[in-house]
Amino acid sequence: MLEDTSFAIHPGNEQQSKAVLYRDIGSMKSYKQLDTGYFFQCENGQVTIQFFTNSIIRVVMNQFNEPKLNGSYAVIASPEYVDVKDSDSEEQVVLKTDKLNVTIQKSPFRLTILDHDGNTFLEEGERGMAYRENGEVTAFKKMSEDDHFYGFGEKSGHLDKRGETYEMWNTDVYAPHNPETDPLYESIPYFMTLRNGRAHGLFFDNTFRTTFNMKADNNGYSFKAEGGQLDYYVLAGPEPKSVLQQYTHLTGKMPLPPKWALGYHQSRYSYKSEEEVRELASNFVEKDIPIDVIHLDIHYMNEYRVFTFDKEKFPDPAKLIADLREMGIRIVPIVDPGVKKDAEYTIYQEGITQNQFCKYIEGDVYIGDVWPGESAFPDLTEESVRNWWADKHEVYTSIGIEGIWNDMNEPAVFNDTKTMDVDVMHRNDGKPATHRELHNVYGLLMSKATYEGMEKQLNGKRPFLLTRAGFAGVQRYASVWTGDNRSFWEHLQMSLPMVMNLGVSGVPFAGPDVGGFAHDTSAELLVRWTQVGAFTPYFRNHSAMGTIYQEPWQFGEDNEAIMKKYIQMRYIWMPQLYSLFYQASVTGHPVMRPLFMEYPEDQKTYNINDQFMIGNNVVVAPILAPSVTDRAVYLPAGQWIDYETGVQYEGKRAHLIHAELDRMPIFIKQGTAIMQGEWTSNQNKNPHHVQMDVYAGANGETYNFTYYDDDGETFDFENGAFMELSIEVKSTTNAVVVTVSDQSGHYKPAYGKIHVNVHGLHDEQDVILNNNDNVAISLVK
Repeated sequence: MLEDTSFAIHPGNEQQSKAVLYRDIGSMKSYKQLDTGYFFQCENGQVTIQFFTNSIIRVVMNQFNEPKLNGSYAVIASPEYVDVKDSDSEEQVVLKTDKLNVTIQKSPFRLTILDHDGNTFLEEGERGMAYRENGEVTAFKKMSEDDHFYGFGEKSGHLDKRGETYEMWNTDVYAPHNPETDPLYESIPYFMTLRNGRAHGLFFDNTFRTTFNMKADNNGYSFKAEGGQLDYYVLAGPEPKSVLQQYTHLTGKMPLPPKWALGYHQSRYSYKSEEEVRELASNFVEKDIPIDVIHLDIHYMNEYRVFTFDKEKFPDPAKLIADLREMGIRIVPIVDPGVKKDAEYTIYQEGITQNQFCKYIEGDVYIGDVWPGESAFPDLTEESVRNWWADKHEVYTSIGIEGIWNDMNEPAVFNDTKTMDVDVMHRNDGKPATHRELHNVYGLLMSKATYEGMEKQLNGKRPFLLTRAGFAGVQRYASVWTGDNRSFWEHLQMSLPMVMNLGVSGVPFAGPDVGGFAHDTSAELLVRWTQVGAFTPYFRNHSAMGTIYQEPWQFGEDNEAIMKKYIQMRYIWMPQLYSLFYQASVTGHPVMRPLFMEYPEDQKTYNINDQFMIGNNVVVAPILAPSVTDRAVYLPAGQWIDYETGVQYEGKRAHLIHAELDRMPIFIKQGTAIMQGEWTSNQNKNPHHVQMDVYAGANGETYNFTYYDDDGETFDFENGAFMELSIEVKSTTNAVVVTVSDQSGHYKPAYGKIHVNVHGLHDEQDVILNNNDNVAISLVK
């Protein structure tokens, strides 16, 4: 009760610290080779080392039994054959592949993983793997003074996570998100280490409440879980992009989203009637402000019963959806897991009679209080329940809905613990486990059920799914928003490293609520946040009831014009963004990137929190504080061109850039290119004109990139209905040469040809276009 007052630091509240006693794994007694690795018997437990690829090594410790190697919710890859040579001496065992060496010190059992050049990825010292009698497992690793840490999923604070402690336990947090607010809604127990330009990663595959301590001392870090096995993967990199490819090889990559999902989304808690939604949509169309999606929060339902509509406020949802579709707008409704306890409610009836709900081990259905009041929760750890839940989405898909918004799926419950009782027993596909073990995967499994159900029901169209909670691998099914932020400048500032670290954690489709959810926004904050939102992967304006409305026209014509400009800019940049989303679906590389991902050798990029990159050649440097019109911008190596003014800036240094309220600084790297479309209207969002903007570079500069397009809506691209162009831009003293060297797929876009516009040509330079026979590109004079 007094936690938020000075009483919290009363001297009498000090706790006497007690030493935590861990039992070390002990010395190695014996080992043997397995099909995909090696098994080690130690004094106090067993360890298995698996080689998933030449660059991915798995370490599993079980203090009681032989390590279990199956059953992960996150990992979808299987170990490949890797040629491993082992050698045994009195003091150590060495396992060697063509890329890595694993050295096992025998007494006590300690691991070191390094490459053939002596670069260390993981090293244990005085302490290694251990456990406590209460079931807790832990690992201690050495830390270099040059180590910088990134990832950890959805965490507040700065980009570099060194010196912090993070907990993984999905939690509904409405209180303001401060740098110390932890945990939040997503649990992704993974991080990347960057050390002197080389990167490696570690993924701790444990679903219990886990903790990463990156500040114990300057010589080491640790991670632990309340139960289960110590099961982690070491990803050898050595480039940041390689680490992400290795991590997403294990946990999967995002599916290519429908193009409309990349557009502008408008939401509020809540638009409470069909009349209000129609007026909202008409305003966007009449004002020529782009919009693809209107979200419906919980008030569209009949007293918050999922899979229902309030027929008084939304009398004909099918017609509403059809009419809005004619305007170029889709509806995405919210779906929560809590099912109202109501004997006359069909979903509750089925859940009880068909045994679909979470129960205690004694057989009683767990009932928790959420929006509908007393509610039951589907046991989504069971395949038959996931199928049942998936089928229920036909209520939406049958009337033209193609996207769903999952909320409250931590699962959130209105009680002191904020969630389900941890002794609820999940059926877990024949392997019963408590909620204490499976809490963190509930949101992931809800996403899986929802996405796969929608995919079946949409007859070849791609679904869109937005989720609040998730676990490692959530990118396979859903995009993520960063939860209930507030209309504070500090939250705008914090959103950049949050979204960048989600991207580093394998979740490229992410973003905050633009303008802030709670509290009242201001005109200046909303303008500046909309500018940022135009370049964050997920772009939604969302606000809470009781706060000022924050649609783009709510703050006068001048501010509306600026926001309209940047929302339209989102669509002008859509060809570039869509190509980057395609690359994310193939490689796992994020769309929105921290600068260190492209410039790992440049230590000045290691903790830049207020800038980001779009792809590998665009730097965005927004204004993130009130009344500011000048800011320092650090540009990495190369020459950079201001997107709006054309002014050239030298790299590897900081510049003072002026930006009035109507401008956000964007820089394109010289010698590269971007793809641009056009804004036509809400009813017709497919561009009739696509342009390649080439920025002439210095003699000898070569830039290669892939341009991708398809129908943006169906899965036909899986059968060849796509266009993928390999393009090279080469700058010489005499010419800028643009070459389309390869084309894949048989999709023919409506815009027909791609126009090439070259910026910054010198007087002596000409432009040479080398067309692929099947691709028309032409020069814009």
